[in-house]
Amino acid sequence: MADIEIRTFTGDDADAVLSVILPIQREEFGIDITADAQPDLRVIPDFYQSGKGQFWVAVKDGAIVGTVGLKDIGNNQAALRKMFVAAAVRGHEHGVAARLLDRLFAHARDAGITDIFLGTTDKFVAAHRFYEKNGFSEIAKSALPRAFPLMAVDSKFYRYKVGRLKFPKTDGRT
Repeated sequence: MADIEIRTFTGDDADAVLSVILPIQREEFGIDITADAQPDLRVIPDFYQSGKGQFWVAVKDGAIVGTVGLKDIGNNQAALRKMFVAAAVRGHEHGVAARLLDRLFAHARDAGITDIFLGTTDKFVAAHRFYEKNGFSEIAKSALPRAFPLMAVDSKFYRYKVGRLKFPKTDGRT
């Protein structure tokens, strides 16, 4: 895990982000989607890195192997988008997804975000388990805020209530 760096997206990362996301969508999961159908990926600084939003990448040996974006949708709410981890570094032993999500949660708390929503396809079953294990609750599409950026492929929706601080459980001793 120590050989994975989580950092904010820079403009030089644009092509590498696409090279992680598109093969997962198209080849692994058979989703018929193109880069052109995801214009947010061409304007990450404007789309994600504005307001209370941000976009992070996971880097291993100089190559981007994971991504996650937080889109500010107003009213202290945000949308989690584009969480993808390359197959070679997936799983608990690498901890890439967990570290990306931890960075996103810390940022959300610091920025005063109260709710994080996400939409995903029903094909991403392992992702559903990951989100649920990390405190997301499934909600109906009708429970999404009006400002939530829907994707045509989204069919399952989640909400996470952001706590101001997250402390580990203790045995009562200080």
